[in-house]
Amino acid sequence: MKKYIRVVGAVIVNEKDEILCAQRPEGKNLALMWEFPGGKIEAGEAPAEALKRELMEEMECEIEVGERITTTVHDYDFGTVELTTYYAKQLSGEIQLLEHIDMKWLARRDIEALDWAPADIPAIEMIKNGSPAK
Repeated sequence: MKKYIRVVGAVIVNEKDEILCAQRPEGKNLALMWEFPGGKIEAGEAPAEALKRELMEEMECEIEVGERITTTVHDYDFGTVELTTYYAKQLSGEIQLLEHIDMKWLARRDIEALDWAPADIPAIEMIKNGSPAK
């Protein structure tokens, strides 16, 4: 049986309405693909708490978690990933790439041009149109 992994991703929007996109490192699952920063939800942890913790660990960035965008489930060879994405606002901290090898701030209309991890793609469609789920 495949491992079921619950993860969260932050769609961080800056003052220019650009979206933060992060590139995964070589040597890990989904190497060099782009994703919304975030990570695994620990046992007993609320999704918003996990997202704040992961952004602090991966980017030394404090965020405010906003509206949920969507939840998608995708089967990979290493397991089944349930990804819930949330809009987020950067509160403090200069973003440090501790887990990723690159990052870009892109306009909503341009984000789909990157090679995204498959689980992130449904959220991209919603973000591109500026329409979060209620």
